[in-house]
Amino acid sequence: MSRQVEHDPIAARSPAACRFFSGVMRRQLAANFRAVRLARPGLPDLPVDRPVMIYTNHPSWWDPAVFIALHPRLFPGRQGYGPIDAAMLERYRFMTKLGVFGIRTEDARGAVDFLRHALRVTEAANRVLWMTAQGRFADARLRPLALRPGAAHLMARRAGLVAVPLALEYPYWSEKRPEALLRFGAPIEAAPGEGAADLAPRLEAALTETADALAELAIARDPAPFDTLISGARGKGGVYGLWQRLRSAAAGQHPAKDHAPKEQL
Repeated sequence: MSRQVEHDPIAARSPAACRFFSGVMRRQLAANFRAVRLARPGLPDLPVDRPVMIYTNHPSWWDPAVFIALHPRLFPGRQGYGPIDAAMLERYRFMTKLGVFGIRTEDARGAVDFLRHALRVTEAANRVLWMTAQGRFADARLRPLALRPGAAHLMARRAGLVAVPLALEYPYWSEKRPEALLRFGAPIEAAPGEGAADLAPRLEAALTETADALAELAIARDPAPFDTLISGARGKGGVYGLWQRLRSAAAGQHPAKDHAPKEQL
């Protein structure tokens, strides 16, 4: 069993480190994706005097990188935090400076770890907790989502917490690099006296609805309903790209960088 990394995520978080790694992750996303796109209408209006929990599906290794890269743009006035496997945090201790806290996923104490740190994080209104609520990698189209109970238990214990579902997908459209697609759902608040058993199906239904709506947009392969948050690398590669460059050079033209029509970029 891995030794848990014990620390106070509030005290350990470094604004300078967060700014630095946000820039690093933005560059990584730009280099590896055609674009990072957020479905309109985007982030819903949220009360400024309440803590926020963004809970998501977990289709890819890239999910935390998206959180780190986009947090300053989506929440410029709030601090970001999130859970990670304690064994991973033990290997990469620098991540404590990013507001990350460790939870033991290999034993039953993991739920206790999560609630203890998450309740600490959500004490203040200027904080956002990001969490992959499935707790495991899962295909974006898998149903049911089978969310872990941590988000519901946190909402039942933290009065005033606002939960916002966020769906993620990374489909390939017409280019050699995939798209990173995001869609927010409507905020959720706990009713007075509502417990975790009542909140869990509400949270799952809201994220499922959000993910289904994003799936329809992904299948349509049309960037028009999205705002581009990060523009990525362009250009065709391999034999096809070489042939296009040679043909364009012979015709005295500049080669097209994308397969998609210009109006769809």
